[in-house]
Amino acid sequence: MMGLSSVPHWLEVLLGEKFFNPCLIHESAKKNEKNIFCLDCCISICPHCLSPHRSHRLLQVRRYVYHDVIRVDDIEKLINCDFVQSYTTNSAKVVFLNQRPQSRPFRGSGNVCTICDRSLQDPYLFCSVACKVHHLLRTEGGLSKYLYECEFLPLPEGVKGESCDLDDGQLTPDSVLESPDSLRTSSGSSASGGAVGCRTLACTATTEIVKKKRSSATAPRTSYRPTCLRVSEISISLNRRKSFPHRSPLY
Repeated sequence: MMGLSSVPHWLEVLLGEKFFNPCLIHESAKKNEKNIFCLDCCISICPHCLSPHRSHRLLQVRRYVYHDVIRVDDIEKLINCDFVQSYTTNSAKVVFLNQRPQSRPFRGSGNVCTICDRSLQDPYLFCSVACKVHHLLRTEGGLSKYLYECEFLPLPEGVKGESCDLDDGQLTPDSVLESPDSLRTSSGSSASGGAVGCRTLACTATTEIVKKKRSSATAPRTSYRPTCLRVSEISISLNRRKSFPHRSPLY
């Protein structure tokens, strides 16, 4: 599929690349996983390799359930991703780059991927970018109508050169399916006007609860002093009640 001349070279390499392998150049450095793709050089690099690629178009690849995903905001600057199943995690909407292997075929009556028959949420048609590319090559013979010109594609804000400030791309498992109402149309506008699904709100609420639990767990020990004092006062009171009563002496 990917050997056809109608597929741009960067896309062919992106969908066939193995990310999150350790960088051989920076083998002894921390956070040396290759999770950045340079479109101009068509190679994967680690955060320590960024210096000579500063002016190039760069994509950050992330990891979710042991498979490579990419932010929709980034990949949609390069190729149309309409009807590709998206997921919301850590306040970012992502799509899978390649289809995931299945232990057994889906036998239900719901919506499935046009290429690999993976179960999908309505009205999505593809489980990954690769499945949509495969479908377009098979039905339309090319991708020219679905590719966008992008001359500038920087990494997300907060990335500072090669200092490894780039996050490691590990997405937490509290991800949820993107609401079908937020499926983008071919014109690039949101079909629901920016509506957010209930599952997304639930995911955000769960994250807030986790943050509160973590903050309370790391609070200074002095904050619990009043409770300890009350406990000691209660124990003293109980000991007084258990003491023997004083009797008057016998004459």
